[in-house]
Amino acid sequence: MATIRYQKTCAICGQPFTPRTVTSLYCSDKCSQSAYRKKKAEQKKAEQLKAIADAVPDERPFISIPEAIAIYGVSKSTLYRLIRLGQIPAINLGTRLLRISREEIEKMFTARQQPQAAKEKPAAKVYSLEPEDCYSIGEIAKKFGISESTVYSHIRKNSIPTRQIGRFVYAPKSEINKLYTGKNSSL
Repeated sequence: MATIRYQKTCAICGQPFTPRTVTSLYCSDKCSQSAYRKKKAEQKKAEQLKAIADAVPDERPFISIPEAIAIYGVSKSTLYRLIRLGQIPAINLGTRLLRISREEIEKMFTARQQPQAAKEKPAAKVYSLEPEDCYSIGEIAKKFGISESTVYSHIRKNSIPTRQIGRFVYAPKSEINKLYTGKNSSL
């Protein structure tokens, strides 16, 4: 069996390399670590911008340049250029105390959307994983006429919680009934 060798370009240094796996993006550990540090720095910056944006009250009519950057996702140079051109009114209250009209900037830019991960997640379901409230994998297989390996794959695919007690693995009756019969009843 012949192996196919192909070249990729490193996402960090731009050098061609032969990847070890199909999903390899970097030519070396050095480039991989560099990408990791860059990703962590971007996450930290995003958290800082979110903290600044959350600290600004909605009713304040004038905001600072860093606050505008955090809320609207506009670069500092763009804001200063628009102020210099007179498209955004600004008030200079002293050294490093430039304030811009929130109303005017809202006309030009929309507020930055929060990332999906930052939005509230629904509350996790609470299951009783006591043996009396659960089926064992063998019981599920026998009851619904399927193999144990199929039961395991369906449990993983549908993210159904399990609990192992001794050599038996248990899954909640309510979730298994929903999965295989389409209703939430005790069979």
